Amino acid sequence: MLIKFTRRAAVTALVAAGVLTGSVGGALAQDKIKLRLATAGSETDQRSVAMAEVFAPMVADFADYEPGYNGTLFAQGTELEAISRGNLEMSIASAQELAQFFPEFSIFATGYVHQDAAHQVAVFGDPLMEPFKKTVEDELGVKLLSVMYLGRRHVNLRQSKDELTVMTPADLAGVNLRMPGTDAWQFLGKALGAAPTPMSFAEVYTALSTGAVDGQDNPLPTVVDAKFYEVTNQIILTSHLVDLNYIAFSKQVWDGLTPEQQAKVQEAADAAAESGRQKQLQLEDELVAFLKEQGLEIYEPDLAAFREHVQNQYVGSEFAASWPEGVLEKINALGN
Repeated sequence: MLIKFTRRAAVTALVAAGVLTGSVGGALAQDKIKLRLATAGSETDQRSVAMAEVFAPMVADFADYEPGYNGTLFAQGTELEAISRGNLEMSIASAQELAQFFPEFSIFATGYVHQDAAHQVAVFGDPLMEPFKKTVEDELGVKLLSVMYLGRRHVNLRQSKDELTVMTPADLAGVNLRMPGTDAWQFLGKALGAAPTPMSFAEVYTALSTGAVDGQDNPLPTVVDAKFYEVTNQIILTSHLVDLNYIAFSKQVWDGLTPEQQAKVQEAADAAAESGRQKQLQLEDELVAFLKEQGLEIYEPDLAAFREHVQNQYVGSEFAASWPEGVLEKINALGN
């Protein structure tokens, strides 16, 4: 909570000083707007491609889109502060990053809160999201335009399905599952029913090949890129974290746009998000077929059992302390 109030106080001070207020409408009416997007992703990242190929052409009549890839404009994790200071127009922000300013955003980075890509869109467009968006606008000077789909994380094990079939969290008891090292990730591993082991990503392939760990969790594109399929035998489609990003836009710049320009920017952001979402979903489907060809057994467990068990672990925990009352139930009600 200390981070939350310290950073909010700093942002409030900026607003009071006039840094995050004021109109730039006069200049915008005559010249093209410069829209610089800072991202830690590469030029070939699906989010970057969607913004360059879909968003940029749709706003080209009144805006010059200038992307900065691989953290070249601003270092990863500093983009939102740069927008607040008036030094940047756009970024692609995660719920985890926003939670550093506003801990209530941690609910959107929690296991089984989002069920799939369509559920992400439904949650983002629902009235329950309005207080979250308003807080970011009012206290950080950032407008969240649309939600981008990153992919679903699944459990990937060395054991064959004959040796271990996983249908419920109880089936993961005693399974040594590599998870990223932060407390939040380790908590998620325990909530899944496994025995989580912190380990750097670079060590995972060797640990799987030697049996130092039984498995790991990642989206299918990562399983393929890192060649984990060479040293594992099954993937349980747990979809325990449906990861996302938000297209973040300077509220100061937004307020200087004409209503027609605002509508076009919003339309372009939604179109880019949808394009990236469909391409990522297609890639995931294609990779299932590829991984099956490599000999892996891939199947879906009892997702309702996993969802109920994991969410019950969070209720009453320190990770849920900042969640607004009733929001989790509203999110669940929007799902399947």
